[in-house]
Amino acid sequence: MTDAELSQQPTLILPDWPAPTTVGAFMTTRETGPSQGDFAAFNTASHVGDDVERVALCRELLRAQLDDDRPLLWLDQVHGAKVQQAYSPEVPEADAAVAFNKRYACVIQTADCLPVFFCDRRGTRVGLAHAGWRSLAGGVLEASVAALGVDPDQLLAWLGPAISNAQFEVGPEVRDAFVAIQAEADTAFDPSPYRLGHYMADLYRLARLRLERLGVSHISGGHFCTACESRFYSHRRDDGKTGRMASVIWLR
Repeated sequence: MTDAELSQQPTLILPDWPAPTTVGAFMTTRETGPSQGDFAAFNTASHVGDDVERVALCRELLRAQLDDDRPLLWLDQVHGAKVQQAYSPEVPEADAAVAFNKRYACVIQTADCLPVFFCDRRGTRVGLAHAGWRSLAGGVLEASVAALGVDPDQLLAWLGPAISNAQFEVGPEVRDAFVAIQAEADTAFDPSPYRLGHYMADLYRLARLRLERLGVSHISGGHFCTACESRFYSHRRDDGKTGRMASVIWLR
């Protein structure tokens, strides 16, 4: 492989979790790739104003990271709780996906929202959830665990790169939405030092609380900050003009 070809390959983060060898998973960064300008260097999102040919090249390079030629299941993410449970080339509207076979790989895209990776301990089922605050409050993790169809204690979860509580200021309506469902969620909100009546929200803690309430006992990850680290796209840090990282999971 030439230096030029190597420079276009994505730099990947591998989940630090005890998944079986039958599970493949990774998340891209923006460190290397063909994207340019505000979208440098590996943007897979087609809806953010990037050059369509470069997006297509990133998607081609992304699929090449898999072990075979299976397709990627792309989603039209709307900050909801729907889980896609079968392959569709027509980009279904959903914020999570699961796979129980080797026919396709699940993909979600994020740039501050929380990607949550799932697999069962036997390595026969995988899933991904796009967990921004709206989808978290709306039950995307509950829907994902239900769609995986095994005892929650048999699931492993990994919390990928998302915005940290030090950078994620929200209004009181966000705190109220979570506390109304789970009183313990109050512990995931600290008073904002910037604006009276606002809060610094901890997406990682909110996700852990939801997963633990469901009975998911093995939860890894949750130590990144997309807004603090330049290797990540961040919608909030970059005032909305940025690309998206891709999270991918599949059964080998």
